[in-house]
Amino acid sequence: MGGNISKRNTNTDEHRHGRLVSVTTETVKQQIEKRIRDNRRITIDEIAVQFSMRNGSAHSIVHDELGCRKVCSRCVPRQLSDDHKRTLQTICQQNLDCHAREGDAFLHRIVPGDDSWVYHFEPDSKRQSIQWKNPASLANKKFKTEVSVGKVMLTIVCDVNRPILVHFQEKGQTVTSARYSDMLVKELKPAI
Repeated sequence: MGGNISKRNTNTDEHRHGRLVSVTTETVKQQIEKRIRDNRRITIDEIAVQFSMRNGSAHSIVHDELGCRKVCSRCVPRQLSDDHKRTLQTICQQNLDCHAREGDAFLHRIVPGDDSWVYHFEPDSKRQSIQWKNPASLANKKFKTEVSVGKVMLTIVCDVNRPILVHFQEKGQTVTSARYSDMLVKELKPAI
Protein backbone atom coordinates (compact mmCIF):
# COMPACT_ATOMS: atom_id res chain seq x y z
CA MET A 1 0.00 0.00 0.00
CA GLY A 2 1.50 3.16 -1.20
CA GLY A 3 1.18 6.70 0.03
CA ASN A 4 -1.73 7.46 -2.29
CA ILE A 5 -5.00 7.95 -0.45
CA SER A 6 -8.07 7.87 -2.59
CA LYS A 7 -10.65 10.64 -2.37
CA ARG A 8 -13.08 8.19 -0.78
CA ASN A 9 -10.92 7.85 2.32
CA THR A 10 -10.37 11.56 3.09
CA ASN A 11 -12.00 13.25 6.06
CA THR A 12 -13.17 16.32 4.15
CA ASP A 13 -16.47 16.70 2.33
CA GLU A 14 -16.38 18.33 -1.03
CA HIS A 15 -19.30 20.49 -2.09
CA ARG A 16 -21.37 19.02 -4.90
CA HIS A 17 -24.23 20.66 -6.72
CA GLY A 18 -27.52 19.80 -5.03
CA ARG A 19 -25.86 18.65 -1.83
CA LEU A 20 -26.97 20.40 1.36
CA VAL A 21 -24.25 22.08 3.41
CA SER A 22 -24.23 20.61 6.90
CA VAL A 23 -21.13 22.25 8.37
CA THR A 24 -21.09 25.98 9.09
CA THR A 25 -17.81 27.60 8.22
CA GLU A 26 -16.74 31.12 9.06
CA THR A 27 -16.77 31.93 5.34
CA VAL A 28 -20.41 30.82 4.97
CA LYS A 29 -21.40 32.90 8.02
CA GLN A 30 -19.67 35.96 6.55
CA GLN A 31 -21.37 35.44 3.18
CA ILE A 32 -24.78 35.11 4.85
CA GLU A 33 -24.12 38.22 6.94
CA LYS A 34 -23.18 40.14 3.77
CA ARG A 35 -26.32 38.90 2.01
CA ILE A 36 -28.43 40.12 4.96
CA ARG A 37 -26.72 43.54 4.89
CA ASP A 38 -27.40 43.77 1.14
CA ASN A 39 -31.08 42.81 1.50
CA ARG A 40 -32.54 43.32 5.00
CA ARG A 41 -35.81 41.66 3.92
CA ILE A 42 -34.29 38.36 2.80
CA THR A 43 -36.04 35.32 4.25
CA ILE A 44 -34.60 32.21 5.90
CA ASP A 45 -35.97 30.15 2.98
CA GLU A 46 -34.12 32.32 0.45
CA ILE A 47 -30.87 32.02 2.43
CA ALA A 48 -31.27 28.25 2.64
CA VAL A 49 -31.78 27.97 -1.14
CA GLN A 50 -28.93 30.35 -2.03
CA PHE A 51 -26.46 28.54 0.22
CA SER A 52 -27.76 24.99 -0.40
CA MET A 53 -28.53 24.29 3.25
CA ARG A 54 -31.45 23.19 5.37
CA ASN A 55 -33.85 25.80 6.73
CA GLY A 56 -32.95 24.80 10.28
CA SER A 57 -29.25 25.37 9.59
CA ALA A 58 -29.95 28.75 7.98
CA HIS A 59 -32.17 29.71 10.91
CA SER A 60 -29.50 28.66 13.41
CA ILE A 61 -26.79 30.68 11.64
CA VAL A 62 -28.92 33.81 11.27
CA HIS A 63 -30.49 33.79 14.76
CA ASP A 64 -28.01 32.01 17.01
CA GLU A 65 -24.61 32.67 15.46
CA LEU A 66 -25.14 36.08 13.84
CA GLY A 67 -27.65 37.28 16.46
CA CYS A 68 -30.07 38.74 13.88
CA ARG A 69 -33.76 39.27 14.67
CA LYS A 70 -36.64 40.29 12.38
CA VAL A 71 -38.17 43.54 13.59
CA CYS A 72 -40.90 45.78 12.21
CA SER A 73 -40.15 49.29 11.04
CA ARG A 74 -40.83 51.99 13.59
CA CYS A 75 -43.43 54.52 12.55
CA VAL A 76 -42.23 58.12 12.59
CA PRO A 77 -44.35 61.19 11.84
CA ARG A 78 -42.40 62.19 8.73
CA GLN A 79 -39.09 61.83 7.01
CA LEU A 80 -36.97 64.94 7.49
CA SER A 81 -35.06 66.48 4.61
CA ASP A 82 -31.48 67.64 5.08
CA ASP A 83 -32.73 71.26 5.34
CA HIS A 84 -35.17 70.29 8.12
CA LYS A 85 -32.39 68.48 9.97
CA ARG A 86 -30.08 71.51 9.74
CA THR A 87 -32.88 73.81 10.94
CA LEU A 88 -33.62 71.53 13.91
CA GLN A 89 -29.92 71.34 14.73
CA THR A 90 -29.68 75.17 14.68
CA ILE A 91 -32.72 75.53 16.97
CA CYS A 92 -31.37 72.93 19.39
CA GLN A 93 -27.98 74.67 19.49
CA GLN A 94 -29.70 78.03 20.18
CA ASN A 95 -31.64 76.42 23.05
CA LEU A 96 -28.44 74.93 24.47
CA ASP A 97 -26.72 78.33 24.24
CA CYS A 98 -29.65 80.02 26.04
CA HIS A 99 -29.54 77.37 28.76
CA ALA A 100 -25.78 77.87 29.16
CA ARG A 101 -26.31 81.65 29.60
CA GLU A 102 -29.48 81.63 31.74
CA GLY A 103 -29.43 78.25 33.50
CA ASP A 104 -32.66 76.71 34.75
CA ALA A 105 -34.54 80.02 34.39
CA PHE A 106 -34.55 79.32 30.65
CA LEU A 107 -36.19 75.92 31.21
CA HIS A 108 -38.93 77.50 33.36
CA ARG A 109 -39.99 79.64 30.38
CA ILE A 110 -40.63 76.62 28.12
CA VAL A 111 -44.28 75.59 27.80
CA PRO A 112 -44.64 72.30 25.92
CA GLY A 113 -48.02 71.31 24.54
CA ASP A 114 -49.62 68.32 22.90
CA ASP A 115 -52.85 67.37 21.17
CA SER A 116 -54.49 63.99 21.48
CA TRP A 117 -57.79 62.29 20.76
CA VAL A 118 -59.66 61.36 23.94
CA TYR A 119 -62.25 58.62 23.49
CA HIS A 120 -65.52 58.56 25.43
CA PHE A 121 -64.94 54.87 26.07
CA GLU A 122 -61.68 52.97 26.09
CA PRO A 123 -61.85 49.20 26.63
CA ASP A 124 -59.46 47.40 28.95
CA SER A 125 -56.32 46.11 27.34
CA LYS A 126 -55.72 42.36 27.30
CA ARG A 127 -53.34 42.75 30.24
CA GLN A 128 -55.85 44.81 32.24
CA SER A 129 -58.56 42.16 31.81
CA ILE A 130 -56.47 39.25 33.19
CA GLN A 131 -58.06 37.52 36.18
CA TRP A 132 -57.27 34.45 38.26
CA LYS A 133 -59.43 31.47 37.38
CA ASN A 134 -59.72 28.00 38.82
CA PRO A 135 -60.90 24.94 36.83
CA ALA A 136 -64.44 25.19 38.24
CA SER A 137 -65.04 28.87 37.44
CA LEU A 138 -66.61 30.04 34.20
CA ALA A 139 -64.48 31.71 31.56
CA ASN A 140 -64.75 35.49 31.42
CA LYS A 141 -66.15 37.03 28.28
CA LYS A 142 -64.99 40.29 26.83
CA PHE A 143 -67.35 41.79 24.31
CA LYS A 144 -66.09 43.89 21.45
CA THR A 145 -66.97 47.56 21.78
CA GLU A 146 -66.47 50.38 19.35
CA VAL A 147 -63.67 52.66 20.54
CA SER A 148 -64.65 55.41 18.14
CA VAL A 149 -68.21 55.78 19.48
CA GLY A 150 -67.26 59.29 20.55
CA LYS A 151 -64.04 61.24 20.75
CA VAL A 152 -62.88 64.77 21.34
CA MET A 153 -59.59 66.58 20.63
CA LEU A 154 -57.74 67.56 23.80
CA THR A 155 -54.96 70.17 23.83
CA ILE A 156 -52.88 70.43 26.98
CA VAL A 157 -50.06 72.89 27.67
CA CYS A 158 -47.90 72.76 30.80
CA ASP A 159 -45.31 74.87 32.49
CA VAL A 160 -42.61 73.44 34.72
CA ASN A 161 -45.04 72.89 37.63
CA ARG A 162 -48.54 72.18 36.32
CA PRO A 163 -50.89 72.25 33.34
CA ILE A 164 -51.71 75.84 32.43
CA LEU A 165 -54.20 75.11 29.65
CA VAL A 166 -56.56 72.20 29.11
CA HIS A 167 -58.70 72.78 26.02
CA PHE A 168 -61.31 70.46 24.52
CA GLN A 169 -62.16 71.15 20.87
CA GLU A 170 -65.87 71.75 20.44
CA LYS A 171 -67.82 68.83 18.97
CA GLY A 172 -68.17 68.93 15.20
CA GLN A 173 -65.44 71.54 14.67
CA THR A 174 -62.48 70.82 12.46
CA VAL A 175 -59.03 71.68 13.80
CA THR A 176 -57.66 74.29 11.43
CA SER A 177 -54.68 76.60 11.73
CA ALA A 178 -57.06 79.56 12.26
CA ARG A 179 -58.90 77.82 15.13
CA TYR A 180 -55.62 76.66 16.65
CA SER A 181 -54.12 80.16 16.44
CA ASP A 182 -57.30 81.62 17.94
CA MET A 183 -57.07 79.19 20.87
CA LEU A 184 -53.42 80.12 21.46
CA VAL A 185 -54.15 83.86 21.48
CA LYS A 186 -57.43 83.85 23.44
CA GLU A 187 -56.73 81.06 25.93
CA LEU A 188 -53.02 80.24 26.16
CA LYS A 189 -51.61 83.77 26.19
CA PRO A 190 -53.75 84.91 29.19
CA ALA A 191 -52.99 81.61 30.99
CA ILE A 192 -49.23 82.19 30.64
